[in-house]
Amino acid sequence: MKQRILKVHPKDNVLVALTDLSKGEVLSYDGAEYLLQDHVAAKHKFNTIALKAGDELLMYGVLVGKAQQDIPVGSLLTTANIKHASTSFETNEAHLSWNKPDIQAWKDRTFDGFHRNDGQVGTANYWLVIPMVFCENRNLEVIQEALLNNLGYGRNETYQQQAKELIALYEQGKSLDEILNTQLVYTEQKEKANRLFPNVDGIKFLTHTGGCGGTRQDSQTLCGLLAGYITHPNVAGATILSLGCQNAQVSILQEEIEKRVANFDKPLYILDQQTIGKESELLSMAIKQTFAGLIQANANVRKPAALSKLCIGLECGGSDGFSGISANPAIGYTSDLLVALGGSVILAEFPELCGVEQNLSDRCVTREDASRFSELMTTYSSRATAAGSGFDMNPSPGNIKDGLITDAIKSAGAAKKGGTSPVVAVLDYPEKVTKPGLNLLCTPGNDVESTTAEVGSGANVVLFTTGLGTPTGNPIAPVVKIASNTRLFNKMRDIIDLDTGSIIEGEESIEAAGARILEYVIQVASGAVEVSALRHRQDDFIPWKRGVSL
Repeated sequence: MKQRILKVHPKDNVLVALTDLSKGEVLSYDGAEYLLQDHVAAKHKFNTIALKAGDELLMYGVLVGKAQQDIPVGSLLTTANIKHASTSFETNEAHLSWNKPDIQAWKDRTFDGFHRNDGQVGTANYWLVIPMVFCENRNLEVIQEALLNNLGYGRNETYQQQAKELIALYEQGKSLDEILNTQLVYTEQKEKANRLFPNVDGIKFLTHTGGCGGTRQDSQTLCGLLAGYITHPNVAGATILSLGCQNAQVSILQEEIEKRVANFDKPLYILDQQTIGKESELLSMAIKQTFAGLIQANANVRKPAALSKLCIGLECGGSDGFSGISANPAIGYTSDLLVALGGSVILAEFPELCGVEQNLSDRCVTREDASRFSELMTTYSSRATAAGSGFDMNPSPGNIKDGLITDAIKSAGAAKKGGTSPVVAVLDYPEKVTKPGLNLLCTPGNDVESTTAEVGSGANVVLFTTGLGTPTGNPIAPVVKIASNTRLFNKMRDIIDLDTGSIIEGEESIEAAGARILEYVIQVASGAVEVSALRHRQDDFIPWKRGVSL
């Protein structure tokens, strides 16, 4: 019989419903029986002991909330009877021992990637066109219109064809009901065979709203992020458009590039509009130089590389009550496998580490990194509180609806993405990953801002777990979407790549799912599998302004 309830950690005083439970049911777990006081939908929780107002609620073995009123055993836990609470933390002695997973089956495996002169290996090969300031965004649009279709990187024209079908029906005098009930045709477009440059995966245009008008810190940070993308192993080179007078000066960008790669040698074309003069001349030069860059980029070919050259970003978005017990711990095991193989992983989203700071601090290899983590978390939390948006306000309406009723519950589950390995470095946005192992990167919990940051710091693949469904992608790194439950996977298979609902169903262990995910990553990194976000051109790119964003 399928297990219907689950205790995540022996210390917990809460049980998770794995399926819908009815009021009045008597449920047995680990020798104890519980009479349900309420209907408890799948993904939600009920308490296993009577709680008085102010009593602590434990899940994942940590404090995740406090009772706001007396709560009888077997009651549905909601935002009405539980409020967020988490433990304080301090820099203690390190606890670095961990049970490394068995990597015998993986130690000689490789992926086919693009080798760069600085020693990095890309999982893709892109050319970038980047504005230093939002004033240049329109010029990027002109270049995009000129190049993409002509070079074989055009979008699927299915929806244009559907619009033409509707126009034809209207012109034929069809009724409104007939038009609404028409079954429109959808066809997948196969474009790779038509590419002029078959070894170039695409030209990506990183439009943004920054570069001027904000603080000088914003501009410096933006230049650091853009430098992270230019020096990224998935990038062959870039065309840069500058107006000339903006805060984000080209000289700052060049300094940030130098910080990341001392002997940077990729093709880099920089055009300054105020120096060149006529817009038509600027655009002609940009198109010509970009074309020249594509010729050079096309000379790169995939070659075998060790799995230690992988750097995986760990992300979650649209999380649900199953995320922390299926998808997140599954990619946590994937993370441990990769770390044991000498690769790098990035755990970010600092607002979603609230309540598990002590565990992560204790796992820091150096006390300097533990102190830096504490400082970054404390500063971020204080700024959020001062702005009236503390970490306790992090769960979204969708999170709450599907069982994540406090930030600490959400965070304790989100932190499972980082596995169990030691923390080798703590980075502030938008610093670059330079050490193999688990890296902590300060980013907001916002899906796109955090994914954008992880790739800017060097992630050449991103594992993105979701319980509610999200199309999020990235311009230059494949984003693998992983469902926490099978119902979501079946419902949104066009944007979800993998399913870990098998863990909830009791059909697969966390370790087996994590190994399966690593196998999939190898195929994606080799260009053998195209993830959904790439197929749909979900090129989300949002730089983080260092104000408050949860």
